[in-house]
Amino acid sequence: MKKIFVTGATGLLGTHVVIKLLNDDYSVIALVRKKSKYLGEENENLELIEGDLSADISSFLKGVHSFIHIAAETGQNLLNYEDYKTINYDRVVSLFNQAETCGVKKFLFISSANTLGYGSLDNPGDEKNIQRYPFTKSLYAQSKLQAEDYLLKHCQKTEVVILNPAFMIGAYDSKPSSGKIIFMVWKKKLVWYPKGGKNFVHVKDVANGVVQAIEKGKNGEKYLLANENLSYREFFRKINETTCQKPIMIPIPDMILSILGWIGDRARKLHIKTNLSSVNMKALQIHNYYSNRKSVCRLGIQYQSIDQALKDAVSFFEDQK
Repeated sequence: MKKIFVTGATGLLGTHVVIKLLNDDYSVIALVRKKSKYLGEENENLELIEGDLSADISSFLKGVHSFIHIAAETGQNLLNYEDYKTINYDRVVSLFNQAETCGVKKFLFISSANTLGYGSLDNPGDEKNIQRYPFTKSLYAQSKLQAEDYLLKHCQKTEVVILNPAFMIGAYDSKPSSGKIIFMVWKKKLVWYPKGGKNFVHVKDVANGVVQAIEKGKNGEKYLLANENLSYREFFRKINETTCQKPIMIPIPDMILSILGWIGDRARKLHIKTNLSSVNMKALQIHNYYSNRKSVCRLGIQYQSIDQALKDAVSFFEDQK
């Protein structure tokens, strides 16, 4: 039984990855801030250890086959690059070096689709595409790309596989994180939507891709874990269908989003934390589309519909009431 070390095990993706690993008969050591935050079931092959990403974990890496690093700073309201770099780059370098020193065979890094260049509906972006604006100006995306570059330059002893998930939807979104987008629509009589779009994927499929990459992922390779390219209007309509509601749908003019971005930029200069920024508002105006061809062919992923992801997410949120 192969032993796998996982960070970020209490988050949306981390919970699903741990569950998938255990179901596939792996032994798992998971680093968590609080054991009580883990939403999966107890298992004799799961060991939860409390700590943060700055801890010396080398004593837990003896005999570990693969290290799956999921934990990250994903907030969109931080003001300085250093706020992201500390977690998304410095900690990654430290953890990778510990894994390498302890003889871990493979290091799987969960990055973001936005470190890769997006495309159109007819010609979606893939793993060969170079990152494009506005994500070249996203502090979060830049910190992830910097970590990718470091890992790919230092994969001689410990193999490195980069997984680039798109926007994930599903159960166990306890914060919620990406699931916040559902609450923008759910139980609303009036829904405003931006004119852009993005790629949506069931978090279960991402977890499956991560686990498949343990055996099938090639050293130095990136794999997009993505599925349906949808406009926000199309995606919001799917939420309406899932929740059996018929709100009035109104598009937000790009000019309004640009003005909100300008206001956010000024607020940030006054050291006010806000999700508003020119970069974030521009991201809502573009069609941020990707291809999953490589992960289907190389990792053998069979993707589920985003409708199922929404059903799972809504069911989870209802059970939490």
